Amino acid sequence: MHVVVRGEGPDLVLIHGASGSTRDMTFELVKHLETRYRVLIFDRPGLGYTDRINRTGATITEQADLLSKAAAQLGATKPIVMGQSYGGAVALAWAVHFPDRLSALVPLAAASSTWETPLDTYYTLTSHRWLGPIVIPLLTAYVSDDYVDQVMASVFTPQAEPAGYGAYFGPGLTLRRKTLRANALQRANLLGEITALYPRYGEITVPTEIVHGDSDTTVPAWNHAERLVARIPGARLTLLPGIGHMPQHVAAPDVAAAIDRAAARAGLL
Repeated sequence: MHVVVRGEGPDLVLIHGASGSTRDMTFELVKHLETRYRVLIFDRPGLGYTDRINRTGATITEQADLLSKAAAQLGATKPIVMGQSYGGAVALAWAVHFPDRLSALVPLAAASSTWETPLDTYYTLTSHRWLGPIVIPLLTAYVSDDYVDQVMASVFTPQAEPAGYGAYFGPGLTLRRKTLRANALQRANLLGEITALYPRYGEITVPTEIVHGDSDTTVPAWNHAERLVARIPGARLTLLPGIGHMPQHVAAPDVAAAIDRAAARAGLL
């Protein structure tokens, strides 16, 4: 497991989304947190500099188990847990399956409810048992820098990608063959895993602060955050007007404020 540890204070774990790494959370958000928290930022299995744990796609529950045990080895036995997008699903699995291993929960633009749109062509091909190993080397060899820039910029819609983010994030980390495969398998399995997890959200008892942009077209708030808040007892939802899928960059103070509220409700601040 690869981890970046910054700051001092109550323990806080940040979990990145699909195709990401620790660099997504260290670009902007950690600056708003490290003065009052000990922030632990992990690369999820198969992404960044963390090894894959299997070749079938680590489930959100397996990832939550691994991350919580790694955090505990670093002394964070009951951290606040914040997860963004796919990482939000991991955070929810952490809260459902390992409730004694966290003190508060902050799902950020989190994939949390089921959806009807089919898996897109990219993930269908890269996760395929036989086609994936053929397609992935071609993608890594021939994908253009311009295309990568377009994809990264689209994730921030309707906001602009922050200056310097692309170079800092390092798309080459994501475009490694093993990483593309691990990420594709995780994404392909996500709907089934959330379908199984969804009925259990009512078991979550820790203070929960949900944050979501109301202009998120990647993980729409109406289908995810607004349904999630109704299923977790005592959960609170903050909808960010005009914000898309990446609040940790374009609305970092709002995200930090939600973490502070969760910490206060858990008696940590």
